[in-house]
Amino acid sequence: MVEIDLVALIVDEYDPAIAFFTDVLGFDLVEDFPSLTTDGQPKRWVVVRPPGAQTGILLARGCGEHQRAAIGNQVAGRVGFFLRVDDFDAAYRRMAEAGVTFVREPRAEPYGRVAVFLDIAGNRWDLLGSA
Repeated sequence: MVEIDLVALIVDEYDPAIAFFTDVLGFDLVEDFPSLTTDGQPKRWVVVRPPGAQTGILLARGCGEHQRAAIGNQVAGRVGFFLRVDDFDAAYRRMAEAGVTFVREPRAEPYGRVAVFLDIAGNRWDLLGSA
């Protein structure tokens, strides 16, 4: 068996990122414990995951100038993350009411309904739902 377990997302700080993913997007906080970088600096191992999903997101605080420069631009300004929901209208409304910035309003595509939003770091995501 082969599966993608985690995808790293570089963030400014852990706690606001955890709040965004859990309180706003409804993800579960599945791991949060102290750890160390490869050069011995303190960090946290923080994993969030949509309820019932296999793949999670490792929230990694940016360390050093190079990593901090990538915050919000991990995929060079493209949509790089995709959140599929059962009820597109309810998710869109809940997220908008929570203050999520949508940079493209909902539209219909051959693969379903889509709206582009920014996460707490400024990365672009597609909110996806059935047509």
